[in-house]
Amino acid sequence: MSLELYLAYLATCIVIVIVPGPTVTLIVANGLKYGTRAGMLNIAGTQLGLAVCILIVLAGLASLVAAAGWLFDILRLLGAAYLIWLGWKLLRSSGDIAAPGSGQSAPKPRGGFFLQGFLVLMSNPKILVLFGALFPQFMDPNGGFVEQVLLLGVTAMAVAFVFDSGYAVLAGRAGAVLTRQRVKLVSQASGLCLIGGGIWLALQRSR
Repeated sequence: MSLELYLAYLATCIVIVIVPGPTVTLIVANGLKYGTRAGMLNIAGTQLGLAVCILIVLAGLASLVAAAGWLFDILRLLGAAYLIWLGWKLLRSSGDIAAPGSGQSAPKPRGGFFLQGFLVLMSNPKILVLFGALFPQFMDPNGGFVEQVLLLGVTAMAVAFVFDSGYAVLAGRAGAVLTRQRVKLVSQASGLCLIGGGIWLALQRSR
């Protein structure tokens, strides 16, 4: 994997993670009601969930590549199309999120915030689809398969941890920063980035 592709993947991860989703909504809601510690415990659970998803994707992609190498190239193009579609959805985002003054907060989980974070992450099948679409686009078919998947997976986990932690801290200490209008602007900007990135990746792979 070239440095250029890795940096492009890193940028893509940042764009995807920074936009609020189910796990971020959970982290923010718990952070607002129970404080930063609750949000961080949620994050620890989601990190475990991401690790499990990466192992599942690793096994699935390995089987796919072993069965037919040409499907690997098709999966790359489908992944680029998926990024463009995801970007279009973000452009139309309303910015809805559990924010201060919304009156919404997550009930305190009986199994603890860690387990809650893990279950919410694992209940979102889009994570597997996202990883399955992203990873092949940034991998060198002639390179070490397992090593590349692990590198991309660990990178995704690190990016998620950094930005999710930011949301947890903001929700716990200064939740007023997370207004609907600001979330909407971030979503739209991220949507444009994803669309541009998907087109770029598709063109790169067609050369």
